[in-house]
Amino acid sequence: MGFLIRLAITAVALWITTLIVPGVDVHARSGGNTVLTLIVVALIFGVINAVLKPVIRVVGCVFYLLTLGLFALVVNALLFLLTDRIAGGLDLPFQVDGFWPAFWGAIVMTVVTWLISVIVPDNLDRR
Repeated sequence: MGFLIRLAITAVALWITTLIVPGVDVHARSGGNTVLTLIVVALIFGVINAVLKPVIRVVGCVFYLLTLGLFALVVNALLFLLTDRIAGGLDLPFQVDGFWPAFWGAIVMTVVTWLISVIVPDNLDRR
């Protein structure tokens, strides 16, 4: 259940990001296709973050320390661009127009995901 909640939160955050950040777009033909695209891209984004981000943190820990964590912003933008590439390879109508939209998109995704996670508990069964 927690996985589906996280997926829904990420999809909503991605949708809000497409509304706020110019250069991050979903070009689906219908509302249903847009929702499906957002869910699949959220799944791709989640898998990328779960698999690559820990490896990058270990390998790049010196850069994180030297930049006082600001390197994380660049890493998040690059992971967002990787999500765009994979979505494009799957012919999904999701597009990120370059580094700066990816940079701002990753920041908006992080903030919106955090805000929604504060409101919606991760595990509804926990009491």
